[in-house]
Amino acid sequence: MRVLFVCTANRLRSPTAERLFAAWPGIEASSAGTDRDCARPLTAEIVAAADLIFAMEPEHRERIRKRYKARPADARIVTLHIPDEYERDDPALIALLEARAGPVIRTLAAVITPS
Repeated sequence: MRVLFVCTANRLRSPTAERLFAAWPGIEASSAGTDRDCARPLTAEIVAAADLIFAMEPEHRERIRKRYKARPADARIVTLHIPDEYERDDPALIALLEARAGPVIRTLAAVITPS
């Protein structure tokens, strides 16, 4: 399952999530940012390739919904409500990501690839 994490600058929150969930079996994690000058800018190709998208904040979700027609269904664009106040790989950020994104990934992975 291809999972995309989106924040603003793609420097702290989404790369942390990418690294965390890339270690999960069956997950192809990637990350991107909504700013044009970010480390990895969000593109139509990146969005279209995702099975599931996690937006760190509501404005990221709305940008994806408004800007990209080829995207997962709205139910597969999940807002995590994680503000831009964490450093990369911060243990508190990792705990939030595990608590908020982990259950969604497990549930969707079970639906997409039943055992």
